[in-house]
Amino acid sequence: MRKILGCLVLAVLVSTLGCARAARDTSGFAMTDSAVVNAPLEQTWTATREVLQDHKLEIYTRDKRGRFVAYSDMNRQLMLVPHRQEYTITLEPQDSSTKVTIQTLRQVYGVTLLTYPDWHARKTSDNAEAVALLQDIQAKATGQEPTAPAAEAPAEETGNKG
Repeated sequence: MRKILGCLVLAVLVSTLGCARAARDTSGFAMTDSAVVNAPLEQTWTATREVLQDHKLEIYTRDKRGRFVAYSDMNRQLMLVPHRQEYTITLEPQDSSTKVTIQTLRQVYGVTLLTYPDWHARKTSDNAEAVALLQDIQAKATGQEPTAPAAEAPAEETGNKG
């Protein structure tokens, strides 16, 4: 009887572990902040690129049509799991100004069954760096001096929708 019960438990475990599953629904994991910059698209695009470089973010994609994807440096949580922040910045031209939207997404590096190691989205709880980026983009695009990236002062939220 024990052998039969053991075989049944083993069969159930193998069947559930070896099955592919649908990808996790990550909608709602990101935090979004936006603001209108009183500068044309090209000037705002240049300011955005410079601010990302000033904040030492790795620019993965930069599109002249108004989209940037940048990543923070990889860190390890509890000395085990690598994690980083992904910032997707979208610039939308308006009359004589530009709407800047920053989407922040926390990512962890790992592997699940039947997948290759990759970065996976997790629920984001902190958008302070995105708010600082947004304020610095506004300042640089309008000719003001942006704040120092090393300043960790809490910034007021500007249109947080997340």
